[in-house]
Amino acid sequence: MNELPDRFPPVNVPAAAPAGHPAVRYGRIGVLLINLGTPDATSYWPMRRYLKEFLSDRRVIEVNPAIWWFVLNAIVLTKRPFSSGKAYRSIWNKERNESPLRTITRSQSERIAASLTKDPRIEVDWAMRYGNPSIKSRLEALQRAGCDRILLFPLYPQYSAATAATACDKAFDALKTMRWQPAIRVVPPYFDDPAYIGALAASLRENLAALDFEPEIAVASFHGLPVEYFEKGDPYYCHCAKTTRLLREALGWPQERLLLTFQSRFGRAEWLRPYTAETIEQLAKSGVKSLAVITPGFAADCIETLEEMGIRGAETFRENGGGKYAALPCLNDTPASIAALSGIVKRELRGWADL
Repeated sequence: MNELPDRFPPVNVPAAAPAGHPAVRYGRIGVLLINLGTPDATSYWPMRRYLKEFLSDRRVIEVNPAIWWFVLNAIVLTKRPFSSGKAYRSIWNKERNESPLRTITRSQSERIAASLTKDPRIEVDWAMRYGNPSIKSRLEALQRAGCDRILLFPLYPQYSAATAATACDKAFDALKTMRWQPAIRVVPPYFDDPAYIGALAASLRENLAALDFEPEIAVASFHGLPVEYFEKGDPYYCHCAKTTRLLREALGWPQERLLLTFQSRFGRAEWLRPYTAETIEQLAKSGVKSLAVITPGFAADCIETLEEMGIRGAETFRENGGGKYAALPCLNDTPASIAALSGIVKRELRGWADL
């Protein structure tokens, strides 16, 4: 697990420091990749700890806190750890005994670091908003390594208060405890970044070419959001719609060949439509026999892409009359993905780093 503060190489006090200067590291630049989160294991208590942290976040669940506390502790956390644990076990990285999201995010961090060696002052690290390694622990590790300037990179192409904002909230909470705060920048949402769109288009072409069938329709499925959040001003829906439109244009596809949908509903509230599961069912019932699903809102494969879309999505399609189905991988740590993410980092470090 990426928790040890000594993972960074020793850095001496800069030579320009006056005689007798305290042995404090400074003058380095940190980049912290932040993804959603992962349980440490699939058994009941690790799943419960993870779900409790996630579902206690007021950015994620905005209902009356007193009512939600009772529902969460008396109902949700007594049952959901079992079903969520089963789902995680179906996609768990058994070789490393960790979730695929942790495996891939670590690799993204390492590969982005390898692309930034032109400026030796840069340290790249990664953290999870929920679970481990925590944002606080990695910010502290970067500071101990001498990073007095840190770029936060929430790995969410499309902005939502329930994702990017809460990641920043947690980082700022950690900064409140620091006597010597580093200077902070935050990468903006990159839903329409040309390199990101180009990477999506190239990945989709490559993965479609590798299939033994040609899908009649492709579905671009994004994580859902309660309609109420959108009505309060969250731009997430608009960002998802623009990503999908730009991807269609890059591919030269008509609108009906790439559909925009939303997955992962929770609770009884109205969420952004159309729903992915209902769309897959309707397409199968309407006579569509081959389907591909992509998930452009996820920077790395995770429970929502591998289990919800890869396993349950296929079951829904075939149970309702569909045939061949493919849930295509996220950008993950592919060369195109790393090039796009590294390009964004270089752009956001202008004035700080010589890249």
